[in-house]
Amino acid sequence: MSTAPIHPTVQSFVTRKLPMLVDGRFVDAASGKTFETYDPATGEVLARVAEGDREDVERAVRAARRAFESGPWPALTASERGRLLWKLADLVEAHADELAQLESLDNGKPVTIAGVADVPLAVDCLRYMAGWATKLEGATLPISVPGHVAWTLREPVGVVAQIIPWNFPLLMAAWKLGPALASGCTVVLKPAEQTPLSALRLAELVCEAGYPPGVVNVVPGFGETAGAALAAHPGVDKVAFTGSTEVGKLIVQAAAGNLKKVSLELGGKSPNVVLADADPDGAIAGAAHAIFFNHGQCCCAGSRLFVEKPLFDRVVEGVAAQAKQIKLGPGMDPATEMGPLVSQEQLERVTGYLESGAREGARAVAGGKRVGGKGYFVAPTVLVDTKPAMKVVQEEIFGPVVTAIPFTREDEVLPAANDTTYGLAAAVWTRDVGRAHRIASKLRAGTVWINCYNVFDAAMPFGGYKQSGWGREMGKDVFELYTETKAVCLKL
Repeated sequence: MSTAPIHPTVQSFVTRKLPMLVDGRFVDAASGKTFETYDPATGEVLARVAEGDREDVERAVRAARRAFESGPWPALTASERGRLLWKLADLVEAHADELAQLESLDNGKPVTIAGVADVPLAVDCLRYMAGWATKLEGATLPISVPGHVAWTLREPVGVVAQIIPWNFPLLMAAWKLGPALASGCTVVLKPAEQTPLSALRLAELVCEAGYPPGVVNVVPGFGETAGAALAAHPGVDKVAFTGSTEVGKLIVQAAAGNLKKVSLELGGKSPNVVLADADPDGAIAGAAHAIFFNHGQCCCAGSRLFVEKPLFDRVVEGVAAQAKQIKLGPGMDPATEMGPLVSQEQLERVTGYLESGAREGARAVAGGKRVGGKGYFVAPTVLVDTKPAMKVVQEEIFGPVVTAIPFTREDEVLPAANDTTYGLAAAVWTRDVGRAHRIASKLRAGTVWINCYNVFDAAMPFGGYKQSGWGREMGKDVFELYTETKAVCLKL
C-alpha cells in the first residue's frame, strides 16, 4: 500500500524522545517517565513522550503565573500580542505539510484531509484571534450618581489550563490558545495522551515565534494524573476542556476547590433532519458527510438521521451506498478516504455499540463490523430498525455509525430530535425557507446547519446546550471565557 513520503522533520520528531515545554525550556518529566503513542493504522509504537505528572503541572503553573504577573508579557501592548499570534499562524502555515503528517500518524486521519482542513482552519483561527487582541474594549457608563464617572475594563482572566482532545489535536489547540493569548492570559496546555505530537511541534513554533518563557507551557500526560492535577490546581484561574461529558463532570468537581472558571465543549448525539421536500442528492451527500467525516469521531457528528417517510428509503440507500464506497486505509496513504479509529480503546467502544445494536434488533444496511485484523478500522455503518431506547440511539458512539429513523410529521420529529441529554449541533434539510427557520428555532442545539453540515468558521461561535457543555468557542463570544470585566468608579 502506498504512503506519502514522510517529511524529514516528522521522521526525526517521531524517532526521538519528546520532551515537554515548561517555562520556555524543553525538559524531561520530573519523574523521568515516558509513555508511548501508537500508530492507529498498525497498532505499533509511534513515538515516546515525556509523561507529565503532578510535579510537572506544578512547575508549569508556577511558570505561567510568573509570566502572567511579571516580565515582558503583561507589558506588551494589545497590538504586540496580536502580532505575536499572527507570527505563530505564519509559522504553522509554513510547516503545514509536517503538521498534517503528524496529525495523520498520531490520530489516523487521512493526511490529505489534515492538509486541507485541520491545518488551514488552525491557521485561520489564530489569525482571526490575533485581530481581536486590539478590540477587547470596555465601556463608559452613564451612572446616576452625581459627581462620579464610571467605566469598565476587560482584563485577562489569568493562568488558564487547557485540556484538548484527540480527534482534532492541532485545531483544538488553536481554538484554545488563540483567544487565551489574544486576551493576555498565560497557558498550561495538556494534549490528549493518544495524540500529543502536533501539540509538541506547535510548542516549538511558539518558542520560534518569540513568546516569552512561561506564557505557553505544554505538558503531555494522562488525564487521571496531569489532567486531574491541572483541573484541581489552586494556581489556575480557569480551565477549558474539550472531551467527553463524563470527564467534563469530573473537571467541574475538581475545579470547585478554588471556584475557578470552567468552560466545557463536550459530547453530542446530533439530530440530522431530512424533510420530504429536500433536495435528495444534497441531503444524501450531506448526511454521509455529517457522520463519516473524521471517521465519525466528531462531537457534533450527525449520528441520528431522521428522514420523512416519502424520502426515507432513497436517503438510506444513498447514504449506505456512499458508506460502502469509502476507501479505508492508513492515513498516510494519499488514496485513503477514511482512516482507522484513534486507539484500541476506541475500537472496542465502537464495536461494542455495534454488538449492542445487533442484540437489540438494529440492522446494518452498510458496515456493522470491524475491518481487518491489524489497526483500528471499523466499516462506515448505517443502522435501521432502531428503537428510541436503544443504546445506539441514545448514547454517543463517537465512530462512523449512524442510526436512520423515519418520521411522518414535523410535530413528531421535533420531540424525537430533542430527546437527548446533549445539545451540541443539529441540521435540517428542506427547500422551504420558512419551515427551515421554524424547525431551527425549535432544535435545542448550539449550532443548527440548514442544507449543509460541518461548516465551521473562526467567526462562528461553537458550543452546546444541556450536557454538551458550558460557554462557546470561537467568534467574539469566546472572549467571555478568557476575560474579566472590571468596573471602575471615580469621584470627580
